Order: sequence, then structure tokens, then C-alpha cells
Amino acid sequence: MLKVINRIFGAIVLLLVLIIGGLFLLPADRIARVAADQIKNATGRDVTISGDVSMTIWPVLGASVGELEIGNAEWSEQGPMITAQNAALGLDAMSLLRGEFRITNIEAQSPTIRLDSRVDGRASWKFSDASGTAEIETTPDPDREPGSFSIQALEVTDATLIYDAEGADLISYSGVDLKLDWPEANGEARIDAVLRPAGVPVVIGATIDSFASFLAGDVRQINVDLQAAGGQVTLAGRAGIAGDVAGAFTLKTDSTDGFLKALGLPGADLPQGLGASIDLSTELTLTSDRNLSLRDLVADLDGNRITGAADIGLNGVPQINAQLDAGALDLASATGGSGDGTAAPAGSGWSKTAIDASGLAAFNGDIALRADSVDLGTLKFGATRTLLRNERSRMVFELREVAAYNGTLSGEFVLNNRSGVSVGGKLFGQKLALEGLLGDLAGITRLTGAADAEIQFLGVGASTDAIMRSLSGKGALRVGTGTIRGFNLDQLMRSGQGSGGTTVFDSLGATFAMKNGELSNNDLLVALENYEARGKGVVGLGTQTIDYLFTPKALRANDGNGIAIPVRIRGPWANPKIVPDLEAVVDLNFSEEKERIERKAKEEVERAVEKELGVTPEEGQSVGEALEKKLEDEVSKRLKRLFD
Repeated sequence: MLKVINRIFGAIVLLLVLIIGGLFLLPADRIARVAADQIKNATGRDVTISGDVSMTIWPVLGASVGELEIGNAEWSEQGPMITAQNAALGLDAMSLLRGEFRITNIEAQSPTIRLDSRVDGRASWKFSDASGTAEIETTPDPDREPGSFSIQALEVTDATLIYDAEGADLISYSGVDLKLDWPEANGEARIDAVLRPAGVPVVIGATIDSFASFLAGDVRQINVDLQAAGGQVTLAGRAGIAGDVAGAFTLKTDSTDGFLKALGLPGADLPQGLGASIDLSTELTLTSDRNLSLRDLVADLDGNRITGAADIGLNGVPQINAQLDAGALDLASATGGSGDGTAAPAGSGWSKTAIDASGLAAFNGDIALRADSVDLGTLKFGATRTLLRNERSRMVFELREVAAYNGTLSGEFVLNNRSGVSVGGKLFGQKLALEGLLGDLAGITRLTGAADAEIQFLGVGASTDAIMRSLSGKGALRVGTGTIRGFNLDQLMRSGQGSGGTTVFDSLGATFAMKNGELSNNDLLVALENYEARGKGVVGLGTQTIDYLFTPKALRANDGNGIAIPVRIRGPWANPKIVPDLEAVVDLNFSEEKERIERKAKEEVERAVEKELGVTPEEGQSVGEALEKKLEDEVSKRLKRLFD
């Protein structure tokens, strides 16, 4: 038995020696020529193998070549489709023993891969024309018949990938690692790739059903997973090599800006609420001419949940046409607001934090939005229907139907970042609750009532503070019954002490103008049952200060002539001083008595001068003029004496 085992073992060893020895005796250059013919038969492209050619046993059974070049499509102007140094061509050992040469895998170090596509459907990696008619014409050596060509595995490291799509910017990636696992010619293929468009790895994994049909131009089942710093993308659906894709798509980012930069794209430092982080799912359709359709869209943008549909053109800056619905939409951070649902304390100054509006350059187009509520940080709205139009970093919010402060708001609001940040617009309000509106806008809670208002404004600056200090424009305000907290007009008129309490009015109206962050008004009129009040002054919108003269008048006092007690309101919004202006009280209410007293005092002075100095005014001459005349005469007399 032992002898039998030894003989069998010896036979196996002898067979291995013969096989290995036979492999070493195979001419490497013949293997290279056969490989070139098989690749040419399969692709229809010229194949050049040059440089040193040698046989390899480990780790790949096959041939190692110094240089490998595969030609491009005739219409392409990019040069060879593939050029590689130190390529290894793997062989099927069993086929080799049968006298056949079958390439099973290719490995290459630092190759350059050039891909080219045209809008008419031609692509350099498609080895047939757009109609599917084969273009492959080969002239293999008549002395041999190369077997069928298939690649079970392809592995390239440190590759340079160049993609030129007609009508789009040239894309070039270096440091690309790519691995193809394709065990069955008509079966599924697995592709793993690592790209480094920005120096950090982007890992892509994909499985494609019936890979041979996919390469031939058919639309096949595909699953893709892409991971990079800051985010992940998945797709489960169908795709074709021409660029047509459809399926379930998800996008999740912890940092949208970081994710885009990792992909080698311009970053988008989006504010909270507009996509600083994204959790999105949708049914996606992408056509070969780069038109994207999103249906059943559900997106969470930093806590803002949005649903709807969109059509996006991806040639150049994305062109968006979307219909979106949202619940409670929080955009406080996006507008530079406090983000905590409250306005900054009055008198503390506006925020000087720089407003980042760079996200306005990310797209152009129209977005129709409906929301249950919108929080802009400073201002808060209820149910909202608006249309956002963005063109070259200028976004216009067309307010079609906005519930705001117990009333309605319409008009448009503009955010512009073409040459620095600016805001402006024309707004019209009906029945707005002043206490809430002015409280959120300026921290002022002394005035209540339902107002009809209109305003046209423009502000420029890199922060809320700069914008408020630059505001210009004009507006008008009309209010029905309301109150002014902080002083009691009736008490003021009766006793001159009006601090504290509340004044109830029947109507209020005013117009105003703004310039350099200062609001000026000179026609305020407040009507009460027995009083009226007029006002004029300035409000520092940028400085959060006020200097205003409020003049109430008791219409039935002073024998029906009325009596007025002006009140000066001056100081910071947070704590202005409200005091009667006594000088103005005298000017308004006792002007006749003042003139009479001044006239009497003047007469007494003139009589005293006449008596003491012996000056008697001539007709039409004042005492001063008479005194001046007398002094001139005396000086003249004394000068004459000096020369006599």
C-alpha cells in the first residue's frame, strides 16, 4: 500500500513539474499577441503591446507587459482610450493546458483611461453605434483562431480618469482605484472604485445585472452605494450605459458642504434649515441629456420636512422647477435671526454676525412653496403660499398668500448676493397686530391695534446690523382702535404727569421715509374722543433709538380753544424717557400772554433808557437807534476838538 501511495504522489509531483515547466517554456510574446488579438476582436479598437514582455506565475498566471494601449473611437479626439504601464494579463490555466489562450483578468498600475461621449448618443466605451449595429472589424492572424474573450476580473490602481461629455465641463480624476469582479460573462458584475477628486477617498460600490448586456447598451438592474466625507448616496433601480437612470434614490449628509467638496464640486455652505444636513429619498429619473425628475420627494433639511416633486436641468448651474409642501418651516438661521424664536433684546443692538448667502448661487429657477408656518427668526408667519424665483444669486420671494400677526401679508421680498448681500422689497399688510409685529421686528411692545401698512425698503450690508443701518425707503401706516402703553394721555392733560398707564385711541395714521437707517415722520395723527395727538421726529432703526415729539391736545379745554401738552420721547428703544416738553407747552398754549409780557418788558426798558441817558427817539426810531445816534454825535464832537 505504501508503495502505491508513493507512486501516486510521485506521479502528481511529476505532473506538476511538467505543467510548471511547460508554463515557463511558453513564449511570452505569443501570449501578448494573442491577448492583443482577443481584445481587438472584442472591442474593434487597435491594441498595442510593447516594452518588455515576460511570463508570470505569481500572483497572476499570464504575461506581464511593459506598455498596453487600446485605441479610442474614430470620432474621438482625446487620444487612446486606455494607456497603461506594467500591465499584467491573466490567463485561464485550464484553457492554457488545452492549448487555448483565454484572458481572465487584467491588472494595471497608473493607467490613463479616457472616456468620451456626445449628445447624439455616441460613447467611446460603447463598441457599437447608437443604433446597435456592430462596428467591429478585425483582421486577426489567419494562422490562429483566438477563443472567446471575457474578463472575469479587472483591477487598476492609481489611475487617471478623464471624462469629456459634450456640452459639459471636462472631468478629470487622478488616484483612482478600480476593481471589476465579473465571474460569468452573462451574469452579474461587481464594481468597486475609490476616487479622490479632492484628495479624500470617495468609495463607490455597484452591482449590475447581466453586465454584458449593460455594456452593449441595454438598460439593466443596478444597485449603487457612494460614500464620502460628510454623506452617502444610494440608488436601487435600472440604468443604461448612455446615462439613463431610474429608481429609488437616497441622499444623507451630515455636512452637505463637506460632502460636495469631497466630490470635487464647489461647496455650498448652506445655513441651518436650507440643507446644511440632508436626509432625502425620492423616485429618480435621469435622462442621458442630463434632465433630472424627482417624484414622491421627502426631504429633511436640518429638521425642516419638505415633500413634493421637482424637475432639474443639470447642464451647468442646476435649473429647478419644483412644487413643495412643508409643515412648520424654521428659517431663522438662514436669515440671520436669533434662531431661538425670540428677537434680540431691544437696545442690545442688531446681530453683527456675517450673513452667508453663498447658497443663492447653487441653483436658478422657480420653487412654489406652501407651508403651515414660517419662522424667519425676526419675523414669524402662519400659513404661507409663496413663489421663490432665483436667478444668478438673486432670490425673490413672491408672497401670494401669507397669514401674519392675525392679518395677511402680500408683496415681495428680495435677497440679493450678486455683489454683496442686500435685502429689499415691497410689502402690503392688512389687519396686522402691531404689538406682535413691532415686538418681533424691533422689540417695541407699547403700541397695539390692527394696522394696514405698506412699505418699500432696501438695505445693504454683510450683517443684520449693517443692513438696518443702511435702510432706505418709504411707507405708510393706518390703525383703527388701539392703545399706547407707557403714558396716560388723560392724566397728562389734567395734571401734567402722564408717566405709566395706557392711552386708548380711536385711529392712528402716519407716513414715513427712511434714509441711512433712520426713519423720519412729521404727520402722525392720533384721534381720541376728546383729544387729538400729532407727532414728528426720527426713529433710529440701526441704532435702536428714538427722538420723537408727541403733542396731544385737549380739544374742549381753554374755552374751546384747546390746550396742548407736548411730550418728548427720547432714548433707546428698551427704555426711552417720556417727559412733557415745558418750553413747547408755553409756546403752544400761552403765545399771546408771552408776547404781551415781552412787549411790556420792552417798553419799561426803553423808558428807563430815555430817562437815564436823556435819549428821546424820533418818530419811527427805536431807543437803540436813538442811543446809537447820540453816541455818534458825541464822538464826532470830541474828534473835532482834537484838531481845533
